[in-house]
Amino acid sequence: MRRKDREMDAGFAREVLERCAFATLAMTLPDGRPYCIPISPALVDGAVVLHCAQHGLKADALRANPNVCLSAACDVSPVPEDFTTEYASAVAFGTATEVTDDAEKIAALRAICQRYAASNMQAFDSAIERSLRRTAIWRIDISELSGKRKKVAKGKRGE
Repeated sequence: MRRKDREMDAGFAREVLERCAFATLAMTLPDGRPYCIPISPALVDGAVVLHCAQHGLKADALRANPNVCLSAACDVSPVPEDFTTEYASAVAFGTATEVTDDAEKIAALRAICQRYAASNMQAFDSAIERSLRRTAIWRIDISELSGKRKKVAKGKRGE
């Protein structure tokens, strides 16, 4: 990392992954082109889990090349008087594996839904009955994780 003064530890980066509204998953399509897409991640046992359709660009890319990069940001706040932006960010490199065990798929979907649809968990079991067989779950085992933060001191703004 070039800006060592903004470098944060892996614990900070995990917190960013747990709090971000979304993350962007970068991968390589089977024909070698780069592809990135926003996802709704959750952390389960230290791995990132995500869902998608059984077929499509994301599933094709992950099956062809499981090496991925994930980036996330939160606490993003422009500081126009300093021509900058405050933020907290995380970058994770890892390997994606398709989850095929139904119990593990349900656990991953539960984690995702608890994070993004906590107010509707009473309908979780019926949603699983309707959609489990057509939903793909991927687990990203993280090999590298870094965090970065920029904060502008309140007294220094605009000076």
